[in-house]
Amino acid sequence: MPDGSDTVVMQERVQTTGDTIRIDSNNKPGQNVRKAGEDIPVDEVVLSEGKHIGPAEMGLLASTGIGEVTVYKLPRVAFFSTGDELRPVGTRLEIGQIYDSNRYTLHGMLSRLGVEISDLGVIRDEKQAVERAFSDAVSQADVVITSGGVSVGEADYVKETLEQIGTVHFWKVAMKPGRPLAFGKIGDAWFFGLPGNPVSVMVTFYMFVLPALKKMMGNPHSEPLTLAATCSSELRKRAGRVEYQRGILSREKYDDVLGHRYVVSKTGPQGSGVLRSMSDANCFIILPMESTGVKPGEQVQVLPFEAIT
Repeated sequence: MPDGSDTVVMQERVQTTGDTIRIDSNNKPGQNVRKAGEDIPVDEVVLSEGKHIGPAEMGLLASTGIGEVTVYKLPRVAFFSTGDELRPVGTRLEIGQIYDSNRYTLHGMLSRLGVEISDLGVIRDEKQAVERAFSDAVSQADVVITSGGVSVGEADYVKETLEQIGTVHFWKVAMKPGRPLAFGKIGDAWFFGLPGNPVSVMVTFYMFVLPALKKMMGNPHSEPLTLAATCSSELRKRAGRVEYQRGILSREKYDDVLGHRYVVSKTGPQGSGVLRSMSDANCFIILPMESTGVKPGEQVQVLPFEAIT
């Protein structure tokens, strides 16, 4: 600005007559002035460690003339499914066989993060095959994820193999769906053994794997945003475990004084094999460990999917 000036008047508020200009009285000293340093004061941090570099951050860096920054390396993630009954999409099913949906949901959830992905396919329920798959996965990944093979069946070799060639930090968690979850380490790679049921895979990924991957990517941990909603469905539950039931969250007008409120209803059958319950839902209804169920009209805590992803 020219020396001695402190105010900018917009051109459309100026009347000109020859070499004379006229401005009205609806102007204030200092208006329309952007002071040097008002965006980022001297000695202030531009971006803190752990900040995700999105569109606004890229523009902010460019505005300061910074063309390069140091970032965390994206984790390499390898995953595979186990089970003789599993077949890839596009093949013909025989009696007793099902299509492997878990690798597709895992691929979709991992793709949102932008991590490096290695899909190792379906591994047969054979001890040697599982051991080879682990060896291949560890050689190329920082994180190994499996689905299936962590229960107590005779052909569930994932946990057994992990105990022999790696370290089991914990196995089984007090939650539904997703109780038979295994976590440990093989060599330098972290391991997540997810259950075989498709809904359990998604729930345990969002609750355990996703926070871990974000931490590896430099994101500071923060609890996902939940909100209170009025439940319109009856929800059954046993005490002693946390449950993540799938729900449909919406807003409805309550009254002219209180305005709107959040309302949630379950998506129907809540079995861990009902993958459509995830497709129809837009949130988790979180029922705490001590809960014994919910009656219509009671308040519940809801975790919107958008708050996770």
